[in-house]
Amino acid sequence: MLNPVFERIEAKQAVFIQRLMDYVRHPSISAHNIGIREVSQILVEMLTRIGLETAAIPTAGHPMVIGRWEKAPGAPTVLLYGHYDVQPPDPLDEWISPPFEPTIRDGRIYARGVGDNKGQHFAQMMALESHLAVHGKLPCNVIFLLEGEEEIGSPHIADFVQAHRDLLKADLVITADGHVHNTGTPVLKYGVRGVASFELRARGANRDVHSGNFGGVVPNPIWELVHLLASMKNSRGEVTIDGFYDHVIPPTPLEKKAVSRLPVDLEAIKAELDLDELDQPIERPFYDRLMFHPTFTLNGFHGGYGGPGSKTVLPHEAVVKCDIRLVEAQTPEEILGKIKRHVERVAPGVQFVPLDGMLPSKTPMDSPFAEPLRKGIYSAQGVAPLEYPCTGGSLPDYVFTKILKIPAFVTPYGNADESNHAPNENLALDCFVNGIRTGAAILAYLGAM
Repeated sequence: MLNPVFERIEAKQAVFIQRLMDYVRHPSISAHNIGIREVSQILVEMLTRIGLETAAIPTAGHPMVIGRWEKAPGAPTVLLYGHYDVQPPDPLDEWISPPFEPTIRDGRIYARGVGDNKGQHFAQMMALESHLAVHGKLPCNVIFLLEGEEEIGSPHIADFVQAHRDLLKADLVITADGHVHNTGTPVLKYGVRGVASFELRARGANRDVHSGNFGGVVPNPIWELVHLLASMKNSRGEVTIDGFYDHVIPPTPLEKKAVSRLPVDLEAIKAELDLDELDQPIERPFYDRLMFHPTFTLNGFHGGYGGPGSKTVLPHEAVVKCDIRLVEAQTPEEILGKIKRHVERVAPGVQFVPLDGMLPSKTPMDSPFAEPLRKGIYSAQGVAPLEYPCTGGSLPDYVFTKILKIPAFVTPYGNADESNHAPNENLALDCFVNGIRTGAAILAYLGAM
């Protein structure tokens, strides 16, 4: 059943690549509301032509596109999630070719959104089309959910999933997003970290003042934030906010075993980033840092004069932007509440401004659906996947594991140097074709359960 599908994918490679280029030519920048409605309708038309019952469903923000093929009684139902919105292309002058004029160079397509995430969910679509063209049916039931707001934090997906639980009833979720290991080995991911973002704002006088005339007299808001931040994390890398680690779930033996198998070249990483050492705590293993521990990051610190030369000024305001990466079972509400109480106790004059947040998600590695996914990846690519209990970044998988209460997996198809969110975003042609093959094989092995 699978070999004829692989043969068709091989024969149609050039056609699939051209159709992907036609697709990514259309901007769909959610942050600026550029092209979103148009691309959602393009997707409705494409999925309908493939053979899915498809509609664009309005939300309080951008539309969700849902396609359905449910003609395999007794077989599992897989929900394929992706997002059709893309990041803004700025800075434009750093692109070698225009971001919305897809170009092939050195075996890669260069275009905004080709890696994140249009090329990857388009590969899933071509996998469906290939099965239907060869066999006239799919090996399992499929729901395709494509979001238009992932790049702005998925502000409406939780409400949408909650309101449409019956429409999204499935046995598992697969997201094709992110990239393979930097060795080129495919990966299978079982979870994602969450995130909680906030600002700290301090004010002093009603205007900037002379540091000689007012230094030591007028409070300095930059120093106020420095002292506050020092009370929140120590030199050993430990977050010192009361109760911060209370709900962290330690890794299971199965997760520890999986991480022990992941290859890493610390010296190469340090050389690439021009680092002498990793962050504290020095003894913590590389992947443990990204999967099993929450982090507290300062994204930006702004205040006072930053131009050339000196300016003896005492600034009247300062702001620091921060994010916390969350692990299971922390929540944005819990952590932001603890930070708020810490700020009120240590620096009551500082304004705490909570921003957006996203829950973490975790699927047990002994899920019965893990084996058909492993087999599908191996069948398509000829190598067993590396298995990640969790990934360092964030995706809205929690809506599936915590609202729909079904397992969620991530099977990335992108190359490790895809430059997503940056100029010259790209997708290697062999990664795209492997993605189609992998998507097709996973469907076949799920159908054989």
